[in-house]
Amino acid sequence: MSFKLLTTTAALALSAALVAPAAAQETYKVGMAAGLTGYAATVDRAWRDGVEVAIGVLNAKGGIAGKKIELIVEDNKSEPQEAVTVYRKMISSDKVNVFVSGCVSAGNFAAAPLIVRAETPMVLCSILPQQPDHVKWAFTTIPPPRFEVETRLEYIQKKTQIKKIGVLHDPSPYANAQKAAAEKEAKDYGLEIVGVEQYKTDDADLSVQIQKMYAAGARAILKIGLGGTTLTAAKNIKQLGLDMIMLTSLEDIAVFRPVAEVLGDKFFFVASPAQVYDALPDSALKKEIGTFLEPWRAKYKDRDPNWAGRGWDAMTLVAAAVAKAKSTDGTKLRDALETMDGFQGTTGIYHFAPNNHQGITENPLLLATIINGKVQVVK
Repeated sequence: MSFKLLTTTAALALSAALVAPAAAQETYKVGMAAGLTGYAATVDRAWRDGVEVAIGVLNAKGGIAGKKIELIVEDNKSEPQEAVTVYRKMISSDKVNVFVSGCVSAGNFAAAPLIVRAETPMVLCSILPQQPDHVKWAFTTIPPPRFEVETRLEYIQKKTQIKKIGVLHDPSPYANAQKAAAEKEAKDYGLEIVGVEQYKTDDADLSVQIQKMYAAGARAILKIGLGGTTLTAAKNIKQLGLDMIMLTSLEDIAVFRPVAEVLGDKFFFVASPAQVYDALPDSALKKEIGTFLEPWRAKYKDRDPNWAGRGWDAMTLVAAAVAKAKSTDGTKLRDALETMDGFQGTTGIYHFAPNNHQGITENPLLLATIINGKVQVVK
């Protein structure tokens, strides 16, 4: 080998070594703490997949600020302490630019102090942290919890003769927020809550709680919480032979199908617009859902799009905010997110402001049921 070739090869190697770190810096890192295992797995896996679909579309268009988007996902196992661990790792080791984390509210709450110190914004699939200085760096894609409650209370008031209801909930912050809303607003709908019962997310039997509410006169249950306990509650109602309806929170349709088989026309659930896309009138909302559904269905066919659509919203919000800020700096991105007013998403229109990190301020939710295997809006 000639000296010239050796020196040229060495020069190329040196050039590659010098360029490699710079290339690595051209990645825009998105961190995600999600309950890929545990009680939140169904929804958080869908959230993750929706984020990934959005990233695929964005990367095909050049990424964010000319940088390829890299998603770093860590399983928080649906546990708050585990969430703190994975957030710390993504902040210190991965050095992520922004978080688009899942629906485990307690985990996002626990990690919020780390976010504040790192000055890294997070767009969430959960309710906002409870301390004002933590809220400053957090934005949510979900509607206020009371919207889920009001959708169900309105149905009971207008479409049934039921006057007494029970509330069955898990201990999560989101479920507790819904419970509080029900306790506050039930009387406004002419309803009396005669029983409030809590359960654990891994409980295999809820018959004691259900019987207690039924004995107190409840003929409808607001079941609040994610996971397999919804089917458990349905089976208990059926096995006990109780004449009562169950109205549940937002959830993946895959969880609801076996519940519908058990309870039939006594089962209702809160649905997002994406879950009843075909029933929607033509609108900006339906157009945005359709934009998301094209790549979603290409990869996942007829899988429930609800939580994935919110993941899509989170990433498109981040991309739009970076473009508006003309910067990937955390503080500038946070400030830009506060100005994202009138942003059309797959769940509704986001109206963020300095004093409002909730985003969705008008109730977009519908009540639905499943008849002969098909999701239908309850009129």
